[in-house]
Amino acid sequence: MNVGDKLPDILGKDQNGNEITLASLKGRKWVIYAYPKDNTAGCTAEACSLRDHKAALEAKGYGIIGISKDSVSSHNKFIEKQALNFSLISDTDTTLLQALGAWGEKKMCGKTSIGTLRTTFLVNEDGVVEHIFTPKQIKTKEHAEQILEVLK
Repeated sequence: MNVGDKLPDILGKDQNGNEITLASLKGRKWVIYAYPKDNTAGCTAEACSLRDHKAALEAKGYGIIGISKDSVSSHNKFIEKQALNFSLISDTDTTLLQALGAWGEKKMCGKTSIGTLRTTFLVNEDGVVEHIFTPKQIKTKEHAEQILEVLK
């Protein structure tokens, strides 16, 4: 996925089993972020940053949707534990993560593995990607502030 590309027609199901489609997102701007795992330190910091700045992002016209390969059940627990105020898409087969280019090889502590590449997409009202934050750019504890800085 690159700047100028359109999101896939079907994104997946959220924590409530609702199907999220490109058509259902049209007419609103979105922060769509891919993250590795519910209830881990970095992913919790990132989600809480977005939660705490949701009003500021909404004031700029943006909704928030998170995506990981965790199950609907895991997402529900994460949302409840962290009082998250936005939807999380469960992409257990990684179809969406792969389509977004947010699935691939990564290195941690000298080990190489395949998994979710922490990535954030700013998407316009037509579902077109306008900005991408790559894994090396994202500071989990300050991610909402990073997004708001770009939106100035």
